[in-house]
Amino acid sequence: MTRQMRAAVYDEFGAADRISVRTVKVPEVQEGEVLVRIRAAAVNPVDSAVREGYLNSFIPVSFPAIPGWDMAGVIEERGYSARRFEVGDEVYGYARRPIVRYGTFAEYIVLPESYLALKPKTLSFEESAGIPLTGLTAFQSLVDIGRLQPGQSVLILGASGGIGTMGIQIAREKGATIIGVASSRNHAFMKELGADHCISYEDTDITAEIRLLFPDGVDLIFDAASGETLKSSLGALKEGGRLVSILNRGEDLPEGLDFHYLFVEPNSTELTALAELADEGRLKVPVSATFSLENTTEAMRLIETRHTQGKIVVVPG
Repeated sequence: MTRQMRAAVYDEFGAADRISVRTVKVPEVQEGEVLVRIRAAAVNPVDSAVREGYLNSFIPVSFPAIPGWDMAGVIEERGYSARRFEVGDEVYGYARRPIVRYGTFAEYIVLPESYLALKPKTLSFEESAGIPLTGLTAFQSLVDIGRLQPGQSVLILGASGGIGTMGIQIAREKGATIIGVASSRNHAFMKELGADHCISYEDTDITAEIRLLFPDGVDLIFDAASGETLKSSLGALKEGGRLVSILNRGEDLPEGLDFHYLFVEPNSTELTALAELADEGRLKVPVSATFSLENTTEAMRLIETRHTQGKIVVVPG
């Protein structure tokens, strides 16, 4: 008998009201894959960008599509040769596949077991679901590409958002000096997470402010904001410093910059490292709101305001 599940689905690109919740077929488990019952799925701004078709040129969507890339849940079935986990294990993962079709705003998902890691033992499913995309993005930007070292300085643009707050905590663990850029109302929050200095992007010459603190400039800029904030920050990079962006692909940047664009990829080894940090009490994941699967549209509208603090999570039931 074909297994069915409830899922949030959209049939064409457009606004959040294109989403409807309906019963669909659960994908068959193939070799090396596992079936996971989703207990929580975090919402990210990229989910809306994909749904509206802005990323279709390099992340194609196959309709009908289920949005969502972050999840935490329980292994219910294993395919042939999938033996990293036992049935009943609590796992979490970043579920982006080459083609967007089966996302995490659903009761079940089938994924290669290589995408998953055991979820943090000390965190709830809701908190755990908030780590994969943001945590891996920050880790890969700062550690893999940014090569951040103890004693270096890093300027994080968009430091109060989901990715930025992960970046602050990961940079703190690397022993770096952290300067976070965000609106002034978020400065206390960023300092609680480990930022050494906070700068507002509002009517501020970020480069001038940085040069007062670091006359030679900073070693690394991690750009999770782009736009005018990035333009105002470029002069803060020291000679030989590195710029890593998750939004700008190199448009309108000065020649000669050590520039790298990153789009996060699944990595179970790094997820395990993040889970260990969480279980040691060194990685916090504030959850600000949870929504039922039936209210996925409202959850996505909230993330689209760009004024949330903490993770927005869908709980399938």
